[in-house]
Amino acid sequence: MTYHPESLILELEDFARDLRIEALTMIHRRQAGHPGGSLSSAEIMAALFFHKLRFDPSNLDWPERDRFILSKGHASAILYAALARRGVFPLEDLEQWGELSCHLQGHPDRLKTPGVEMTSGILGHGVAIGAGLALAARQRGLGYRVYVLLGDGECQAGIVWEGAMVAAKFQLANLTAIVDYNDVQLDGSVHEIMPLQPFVDKWQAFNWKVLEINGHNMRQVLEALDTADEIHDRPVVIVAHTTKGKGVSFMENDSRWHGIPPDDKQYAQAVAELRREA
Repeated sequence: MTYHPESLILELEDFARDLRIEALTMIHRRQAGHPGGSLSSAEIMAALFFHKLRFDPSNLDWPERDRFILSKGHASAILYAALARRGVFPLEDLEQWGELSCHLQGHPDRLKTPGVEMTSGILGHGVAIGAGLALAARQRGLGYRVYVLLGDGECQAGIVWEGAMVAAKFQLANLTAIVDYNDVQLDGSVHEIMPLQPFVDKWQAFNWKVLEINGHNMRQVLEALDTADEIHDRPVVIVAHTTKGKGVSFMENDSRWHGIPPDDKQYAQAVAELRREA
């Protein structure tokens, strides 16, 4: 397993904080969006976009680029922040998020947004499409990997498990799914609305290798991504236990913040809290 120096961990934690602030700023400015699931996935997104993913912002059609799929497309704000930070498009474009004429829509659009590999909106499609991309890599003799970020509430959809079956059938070891397991969805707790447990057992029964981590511990995130590279006979799912609305006291574990924007006072408090974490 690759050694990750403390300097890298600290740098990626700074990126995660910046992504949280930029996502909240976009949502506040537009007065629409989904803050809770954007904040919960910040460490995962920072680890992927600023360390793990192989892609060239100046050559987005590079055949060997790793593919990232945001299956939980309502968290588009943090994806756009990551793409802008990586230089795919100017940071200033974030100010136009959600405008009809802008390439940054409420849900990612593969035909409009540079760097987006899958159009999302209806939940549940990421694993199946990820499996198709991973199988295509094998058939074309390409070495890229596919990463799919899912929500836990999204895993209530049957199509997730259809995709999981396909990936297992073809032993797609170049496919890694990451579940942002914060136990909160639009209307309440996942475990009350439609329980997923025994969640790890389900993935294992579908013949996936399962890794469980604290999704806010950057070292654990990096080590899990490295371990996934070392599995060569099956796909891998990383169950990342996270906190909805992470880093903002009044948003944490509160389903109301799944899809409402902060007002001016709430936004100011949220940014102040996030900056104090630095």
